[in-house]
Amino acid sequence: MIMRLYILFSFLLLAVICSSCVDASGVTFGPLCSGNASNRKRGCDTKYGCGNYGAGRGNRKHMGLDIECADGATVYAPFDVKLNGKAVPYKNNNAINDGINLSGEGLCFKLFYVKPDRYTGTLKKGQKIGSLLPMQSVYPGIPSHVHVQMCDKSDPTKYF
Repeated sequence: MIMRLYILFSFLLLAVICSSCVDASGVTFGPLCSGNASNRKRGCDTKYGCGNYGAGRGNRKHMGLDIECADGATVYAPFDVKLNGKAVPYKNNNAINDGINLSGEGLCFKLFYVKPDRYTGTLKKGQKIGSLLPMQSVYPGIPSHVHVQMCDKSDPTKYF
């Protein structure tokens, strides 16, 4: 009897664990910004470097992917998402030090340089998350962009 209960408990535990495992390999981000329906990635510039994952930033590496977005542009939910609170890119405050932590489609990710309309709740694909903050006021001449960073700091490029 005890052995049967152990086996049943083990099976139920395994079922619960597996039900929370979602295969995100086929996920593709929908358009993030008004004016950039193709999610064009930020290239390289001479002053600030490149927008690709792993690009050099002095003695550190860029841990996200930059998607071009004009200052003040509307930022959209790339798929159905849950809003999981504030996420900030910098220790010190400045005009673009805001963002949001999101989850959906089996992914956990952050969008930086965005002023969300709210920090909690849910949104459907294509609904407004918020607006891009004034990047040019902090980094004059850089191509303005949303920084997409996976919660585990893995490379988000495959989702674009």
